[in-house]
Amino acid sequence: MRYADGGGLTAERRAAREGIRLEAGQRFARGDRTSDIARDLRVSERSVEQWRRNWREGGVEGLRSKGPAKLPKLSDERFALLEKELAKGPAVHGWEDQRWTLERVQTLIGRLFSNAAGPGCPYRVPASKSVLP
Repeated sequence: MRYADGGGLTAERRAAREGIRLEAGQRFARGDRTSDIARDLRVSERSVEQWRRNWREGGVEGLRSKGPAKLPKLSDERFALLEKELAKGPAVHGWEDQRWTLERVQTLIGRLFSNAAGPGCPYRVPASKSVLP
């Protein structure tokens, strides 16, 4: 996973990135070219183009951070229960071999929590809580 500290940026890193976007916004107002902004801020032109669209549609507010991405789908309590059930092994839960696959983990989550985690949940488990070998 990209962010080993739990799946996202810290508040400080979000603020730093927001600062870069706001600086780009000042340069949009001056009429600077996308390629110049990207080079000077050391970001991709594609990012600058997206920021410019956001700036046109929402002004400076369109460049502000929207906060952390998604919160984990499982609470810490539910995750602890999931870990205990996974430790029992796949055979206890009805599979013939001792391999945990993402599909099986997703099925187990659905059984334990009535699909509260939603499809694809094992793909969004933070690396700090990884349970698969």
